[in-house]
Amino acid sequence: MTGDPAETNPELYRVVFENERVRVLEYQDVPGDRTAPHRHPDTVMVTLSAFSRRVSAGGREVGVELPAGAVRWVAAQEHAGENVGGTPTHAMFVELKEPRPGGAVAGTALGPGAP
Repeated sequence: MTGDPAETNPELYRVVFENERVRVLEYQDVPGDRTAPHRHPDTVMVTLSAFSRRVSAGGREVGVELPAGAVRWVAAQEHAGENVGGTPTHAMFVELKEPRPGGAVAGTALGPGAP
């Protein structure tokens, strides 16, 4: 397993753009859909619909509820997710390919951070 969400869940993630600096994924699901464990590098997430999800990794779980039009930073992480709401999820992920400045190491955040 590569951990690449476009490979672990190709029915949910679709690569819509990629160059040497970024990769853009479109994500769509329906209530009850779950993702296999996968990883993201540092990413900017843009929500195109409101949704409610549960994100889990390493025995931890967090609830994520966001409105349409939200923009959030998602620090590099490995996780699995589940649509626990009553509406489909539609979001775009802009994955950064460049390393963090100064060799900084990713934190232990799970799910999207504050804007």
